[in-house]
Amino acid sequence: MTTLLTTSPVVTGSAPTHSKASSDPYTSIAESANVLRSGAQYRRDRMDAADMINTDEAAKLAGTSRVTINAWIKAGRCIAVSNLRRGFKLPRWQFEPSVWPLLQPLAKSIGSSDGWQLLAFLEAPSMALDGQTPRAALEQGVSGERILALATAEAH
Repeated sequence: MTTLLTTSPVVTGSAPTHSKASSDPYTSIAESANVLRSGAQYRRDRMDAADMINTDEAAKLAGTSRVTINAWIKAGRCIAVSNLRRGFKLPRWQFEPSVWPLLQPLAKSIGSSDGWQLLAFLEAPSMALDGQTPRAALEQGVSGERILALATAEAH
């Protein structure tokens, strides 16, 4: 019988800091915790942004019911992120005529209907769009086909 010995991933005492001069390619526990905290703060800030609405507001904006909005979320037909308190938050701009028809094909192109992934794609500047975000490009008349091709290329 062969026994594999490993060291424990639990570190006692203070966590070492990662030095740029170090040849260790891994970050310290403290650095990892900082990254996780900043990610959580980003998500809180993004959900609290002025362009985020709840399902009731989305239903009113789309001229439908909250039940329908929840069904759309479940089906990946619209972008939604889980609200920390309860329910979902949705970006208001997704209901614009330049964006709305592309959401389902976009989710298919990216290979995910996860709201954070869709937001990240639509709100990140792209060199392929001369530094514009896909959302801004759509709002300024760039074709949906070009945005979908970009999403497909970035997903692979």
